[in-house]
Amino acid sequence: MKIALFGYGKMGQMIEKIALQRGHTIVAKIDIDTVDIDYTNMDVAIDFSMPSAAFNNISNCIKSNVPIISGTTGWLDHYDEAVALCEAQKGAFIYASNFSLGVNVFFELNQYLAKMMANLKEYSVSMEEIHHTQKLDAPSGTAITLAEGVISNTNYTGWKLDEDQENHINITSKREGTVPGTHTVSYESSVDSIDIKHTAHNREGFALGAVIAAEWIQNKEGVFSMKDVLGL
Repeated sequence: MKIALFGYGKMGQMIEKIALQRGHTIVAKIDIDTVDIDYTNMDVAIDFSMPSAAFNNISNCIKSNVPIISGTTGWLDHYDEAVALCEAQKGAFIYASNFSLGVNVFFELNQYLAKMMANLKEYSVSMEEIHHTQKLDAPSGTAITLAEGVISNTNYTGWKLDEDQENHINITSKREGTVPGTHTVSYESSVDSIDIKHTAHNREGFALGAVIAAEWIQNKEGVFSMKDVLGL
């Protein structure tokens, strides 16, 4: 499989390493200054670029009939436009806030727990996410996905960053050292607490999941998620 990498930072380099190990070829490494891009030589594109570049990368790939996997966060104001374009062009597109196989299991666990807690009004929910100091957006896309999972199964109506507001989930974001990503969902009452937590030990899980998604999307049409890829 011929893979183009949009964004060649730490994640792009890790994806390259894993893709090569799995027998694939990297045909392009595209950064924000790249001008000439040959879309005809790609079987699939994997985007871990900047929030400001992601929608343009996704759009150009879809218009060029290149399936695209995007793990860039911070651009989701344009997500509905990307979906509409993909459907109009009969393209193939996967966005995930986190491609880690373990995190996607965690997403399902989070929703299951939210359903169980929905009628237990004694408990309030909050979230904490910790990432390395180079992460540009806050809260993380993973934390937003977790919050959306709770909101869709409870009476919470939204989330706030570092702010308490009625019927909203307070998400605390911390930036520390080289932490790959730690996410905790907490239910607190006056008598006890329930916490579920996912801790990433390195970036390899994110990169492996992205490559697996790129393998899976071949010869498919539509907008998908990691839930589709993993059959969850």
